[in-house]
Amino acid sequence: MGFLRIILTALILAAPVSAWASSPRPRLVVNVVVSQMRYDYLLRFGHNMSDHGFKKFLNQGLVYADARYNFMQTITPATLATLTTGADPSMHGVVSTRWIDYTLNTTINLLDDNTVNGLDCDAGIGRYSPRQLTVPTLGDRLREQHPDSKVITLAVDPVSAVIMGGFTSDTYWIDDTRGNWISSTYYMPQLPDWVERYNSLRIVSQYLDYNWMPEKPRDRYVNSVFSEFDFKSEGRFKRIMSFNFLKRKGINRDYAGVFTTPAGNSLVTEFAKQAIIYEVLGKTEGRTDLINICYDTPRYAGEIYGGESMEIEDMFYRLDAEIADLVNFIQAQVGSEHVVIVLTSDHGASDSYDYGDQPRDRFNAAQFKVIVNGFMNTQYGPGDWVIDYYDRQLYLNRNLVYTKSLSLEEVQNRVAAFVLQFRGVSHVLTSTAMQSSFFSGSYAEKMQNSFYPRRSGDLTINLMPGWIEEIEGHRTAAGSMYEYDTHVPLMLLGPRFYGQRVPNTVNMRDVAPTLARIMGISRPIASEGEPLEEVTRLYD
Repeated sequence: MGFLRIILTALILAAPVSAWASSPRPRLVVNVVVSQMRYDYLLRFGHNMSDHGFKKFLNQGLVYADARYNFMQTITPATLATLTTGADPSMHGVVSTRWIDYTLNTTINLLDDNTVNGLDCDAGIGRYSPRQLTVPTLGDRLREQHPDSKVITLAVDPVSAVIMGGFTSDTYWIDDTRGNWISSTYYMPQLPDWVERYNSLRIVSQYLDYNWMPEKPRDRYVNSVFSEFDFKSEGRFKRIMSFNFLKRKGINRDYAGVFTTPAGNSLVTEFAKQAIIYEVLGKTEGRTDLINICYDTPRYAGEIYGGESMEIEDMFYRLDAEIADLVNFIQAQVGSEHVVIVLTSDHGASDSYDYGDQPRDRFNAAQFKVIVNGFMNTQYGPGDWVIDYYDRQLYLNRNLVYTKSLSLEEVQNRVAAFVLQFRGVSHVLTSTAMQSSFFSGSYAEKMQNSFYPRRSGDLTINLMPGWIEEIEGHRTAAGSMYEYDTHVPLMLLGPRFYGQRVPNTVNMRDVAPTLARIMGISRPIASEGEPLEEVTRLYD
């Protein structure tokens, strides 16, 4: 009897594996990115979450418990580009939302394109395109090999939408002056009828009087720091919030305030449902469609309140319900056997600079530029030596350096030695050093992985752990090589995944080639990553 039981058990366990091995490629791949979600949020807040949102991925999906970005520049445009191209910034070139053209000493913006116009928005709004991207995305690869496949991308933030969408996706974001879902003439001559009808409903306007009330009683929250929630005690805790963001700020028509509340997540979820229905995603046998969905609101709120706040904790409880709603809708609409959903994040975030018994100082970029320029005046004579500073990158006036017949390498090295004296600066590397040397296995490797010669600064600065740049209204930020920024969730839910947890460290540039393997297409052409081993065994 014991031997028969073993045989029967083996047959039962083998049955689903055989079914998975013979099942077709998914009809729909859903790429969900929750902005600024640290991995430890799943651990800190998990006990208060339902079984149908994030926990559904944890319990039923393939979970990578140690997924990390292996570069320093962990900011939204750079990490989203890595997620969708399978390459580090040193290859895909997205190092910031802006950089300096060294020849003209002018600022280049990542999205701006005066050759296109925004759709369903005021004149001058939404003039964005992906023309500054240097390599194609996963969606571009899918459309190249299967032109009949549909690729849809949506996010509140145009940066998130354009970076994830690439060159060939139908890409949408929200105009924060009119509250419409819009696109540009780069992507389409006009908005589809279903988008225009949806905009006519003025859904965003319904949230202008949104009052954010806590989801749970006060004693259920893990975080103890809060800035706006006001619990009133009358024998029990009431769920009251003395906070209406738009009224408090005196905003009447600026919809940007809505996007810093849980309403921003709801807008994304509802529009994603509309796109799945009206674009008939995942309904064609033998065809794989792709939809990219980015929830930017956690980043917006996190920067304001900080990860220790009750607002952020409450945000993720509400987002947990949004994720559950979205997953249930997609699986019901397309069929769970035909869908693969990946859930991850673009980056984490530091602790709030003013949190704890010993608040940290912040790095003052404006003051830094003035002091460095003054130092160079004393060394090389008067002039505008510093052009600008963006995202831990200092841009020098190379034209002035060459005019004075100075060695760029020597100037960079001298300035780097001076910059190391600033409080909060941990490391400095020059562009010359990163172009002429190969670094491996240290902080320098992560800095070099973020370096793109034509766009990065003359000096790249790594701040000390916990330090962030001083930005008005921001209590926390991303953009470092430290654990709190690089370690993010990576979970896949689909018919071939069955609650496996992988403890090994994996590189986030492996996500795009992994999804390419699932879809049965070649990896993006600039991909440096490899399909994750646990997936290749299921999708060979």
